[in-house]
Order: sequence, then structure tokens, then C-alpha cells
Amino acid sequence: MNIVYTTQASSSGGRGGSVRSQDGLLDVNLAVPGEMGGPGGATNPEQLFAAGYAACFENAVVHVAQLRKLPIGQTRVTATVGMGQYDDGRFGIKVDLAVAFDGVDEGAGRDLIVEADRLCPYSNAIRGNVEKTITWGETLIDAPA
Repeated sequence: MNIVYTTQASSSGGRGGSVRSQDGLLDVNLAVPGEMGGPGGATNPEQLFAAGYAACFENAVVHVAQLRKLPIGQTRVTATVGMGQYDDGRFGIKVDLAVAFDGVDEGAGRDLIVEADRLCPYSNAIRGNVEKTITWGETLIDAPA
């Protein structure tokens, strides 16, 4: 792989501490969500993952649409990230991506999303490790596992 960008972030204090990127542009306090027994009131790693995945996947959708000259107009991707525990004690995450755009029929839209999923580095990083669903409107997209 030809690396075109590298970044770095450091955590201090884990889920109840803070994270900061090497350039200081990201500098946030963290808190364990109330649903997980924490105080809430600050961001958490799952929110950061959801934000990054949503932005990256949306960019992949737009990129594929441009390559295919598809007039999809405004786009939106909402990433819902859940964190839980397996029966054997391990922790894991689940991701649901909701993709929104107009301008193409169901076949072209489905193909566009499958290709975006193939290109997106977040999708490639979690493929085979994280349960993931993708929907476009009301349509469940069968993206490669």
C-alpha cells in the first residue's frame, strides 16, 4: 500500500480522559456514556468513529458517482455505531450506515453503494470483523461481508 497521509492522536486517561491529535486540531475531552454507567457529558470513541466513518463513506459515494457521471445531487450518510459485549466477554461494535441521495434508479444506486463500500478505507478496515448493514432509503444493500 502506498501511504498518502499519516496522522497521530494520543489518549490520556482512556474513556474518561482526553484525546489530542499531533497538530492540535482535534483536542477533546472524553466521557463514558451514561448508558454504559459513566457520567456522559462529553464525546466518546464511538461518536468519533461514527463521525469519521460517515464522512469517509459519503466521500466514497460522491467519488464513485463522479466517476460514473451519475447525477446524485445532495448526499448524506448517517453512521450509527453501537458498542456491546459478546457472550464470551469480548467487546465489539456494530455499524449501520444509512445513505441518502437521489437521481438514479435502484440498480445504479445499489451498484454505486457497493462500489463505495469496496473503496472506503473504513469499510475495508472493519470488513470481516464488524457486523455492518447499509441501507439506501428503505433498501437494504448487500455489500460484501
